[in-house]
Amino acid sequence: MPSQHPQAIGYGHVVERYVTRKDSDHPRYLDLGSARILRPGWPHAERFARQVIEDAATITDAELEALLAYEWRSRLTAAWLIGVDRRASFRERLGDLLLASEVCYSGSAYCFALARLGTHADAEILTAYLDHYLPRTDLHYDQPAALGALLHLDARLGTHHADRFTKPDGSWDHWVEGVVRLGYPGYTPAEQRRWTDLRCDFANGWTGLRR
Repeated sequence: MPSQHPQAIGYGHVVERYVTRKDSDHPRYLDLGSARILRPGWPHAERFARQVIEDAATITDAELEALLAYEWRSRLTAAWLIGVDRRASFRERLGDLLLASEVCYSGSAYCFALARLGTHADAEILTAYLDHYLPRTDLHYDQPAALGALLHLDARLGTHHADRFTKPDGSWDHWVEGVVRLGYPGYTPAEQRRWTDLRCDFANGWTGLRR
């Protein structure tokens, strides 16, 4: 679907308000897309967390839709806000965006949000994505983030959706072999789950800052 600037639909404020605002030394979208927020002792942690929690709770559905219809920075930020506030009404929208893979960088945020929503329906969306994209050993999209989120959900739900992907000489191994030939790292399932666990545990810890 074509990208639409929020200003075109009367929501010109949302990018500055939610995406490029600075709760640290960097715009919010850069912090959300990096690992710095997970580092112990990050000096901006409490202020950053409080602002994200507040915005996740108060942003309207219409504002989120305006962000999701725009470019990758806005979509990444919107997905994080959806995940932090666990807005299940956006589940199908996130699934559609993940499968479409229209823009770079935002897919891992969709996977984080689905992991935070935490249901069998979210696992099914991630499974469908992996069914579609793991056979494409020539594409390095969001397969690692999707598998990490699915493994996280399996552990939480007591399910085994990821087993058929991660079995020896299965579709995950074949995909990794393909992208290694393209110059990408040899991702392991355990490492991908660890990153999802860290992000979700970090967001879970923010709930103690709610007032």
